[in-house]
Amino acid sequence: MLTVAEPLSPYHRLARTPAHRWWRTVLGTLFIVVGTTVLALGGYAVVTSAAVVAGRPDGPDGLPTFGALADLAVSCLMIAALLPAILLAARLIQERPAGTLSSVTGRLRLDWLLTCLAVAGVAIALFIGTIMVVDSVTGADTDLTGELAGWGPFLGSALVLLLVVPPQVAAEEYLTRGWLLQAVGAWCRRPWLPITVQAVVFAALHGWGTPWGFADLVLFGLVAGWLTVRTGGLEAAIALHLANNLLAFLVSAAFGEFGVDETAADMPWRYVVIDVPVLLGYAAVIAWLARRRNVRHTTPVPPVPAALPATFGRLPHAAGTAAQR
Repeated sequence: MLTVAEPLSPYHRLARTPAHRWWRTVLGTLFIVVGTTVLALGGYAVVTSAAVVAGRPDGPDGLPTFGALADLAVSCLMIAALLPAILLAARLIQERPAGTLSSVTGRLRLDWLLTCLAVAGVAIALFIGTIMVVDSVTGADTDLTGELAGWGPFLGSALVLLLVVPPQVAAEEYLTRGWLLQAVGAWCRRPWLPITVQAVVFAALHGWGTPWGFADLVLFGLVAGWLTVRTGGLEAAIALHLANNLLAFLVSAAFGEFGVDETAADMPWRYVVIDVPVLLGYAAVIAWLARRRNVRHTTPVPPVPAALPATFGRLPHAAGTAAQR
């Protein structure tokens, strides 16, 4: 039997249900790790085997590959394998609705997600545009200074990216701002420790690059975690993450440059200086919109059933007539 948190619970407390036990979180986490590993390695083996059969050349890792774009797509889908494992862990092991990972309403609020995505698109476009201008003025050596790839290759790459980046982003958000934040939040009434823990883990999962890059990822995680609790769901965090990854990949596709070796953890200091005000500005705008639109940030109170009118003797004539039809 599925159970839910008590009414008026904030997002980070949604795993604190009557069925909550410490071992359920531990077992669920192990299930996520094992399940994702099996799915990801299985998918990778299928793609690699297909490349061998097709006689494809070896890639940087010494295994046959279908090219840089295919490698990026496979990498995204391997991460996306987290998503079904996380949802199943919540439902089968924690015995709560999987939708409580999405928001306090038990579902992903698509209208709010689209609103956040519009704001995030503007913020990330400003971030990337400023980076390109700064690099151009300073003469910094980047991969985005060559010739454009052309409309044909770009549109083909864009189609692939639109298919694989959203599930990759969703999986990362459901893992960190969802599962992990709620797992720690089940033991904490206040949200700051869960927000901080998931932000550090989120940064660590991207690797240990430059100190500036790691700090920027921690800030990204803090902003996304705070917005998740403030707005009662993952929509604002997913929107920011999706806009960031998708626009960055699309810009790379325009120049025919794909690579999975570098992550945001390798970000230089000049990019971090640009990113900090963008992240804080996004958080301020989303918080303002959430307050203006009264976006729910706690679980609703079940409606109290209306008392039935007392009936004495025989039914009223109208009711009796309706019953006879």
